[in-house]
Amino acid sequence: MCPECGHEWSREASKEVADEGPRIRDANGNPLVDGDTVTVIKDLKVKGSSFVVKVGTKVRNIRLVEGDHDIDCKVDGIGPMKLKSTFVKKA
Repeated sequence: MCPECGHEWSREASKEVADEGPRIRDANGNPLVDGDTVTVIKDLKVKGSSFVVKVGTKVRNIRLVEGDHDIDCKVDGIGPMKLKSTFVKKA
């Protein structure tokens, strides 16, 4: 029950929300799903190499995973890597 407006949700509705799994959002708050295309919004140094993922790089066909780095993807010219959703925006 909402203390401000008095709206009551059914138990079935609360179970459906819990079953949807984690909601991962980009830097602008847009929800991300598997297969989306995102754009990098900050230069990102690739740990262990001299490569840099530049601002504006488009990453296609992302896969969402659990953990701190919640996007699993393949960046053209660099290879497979994991990104944080806070450094991308939905394209």
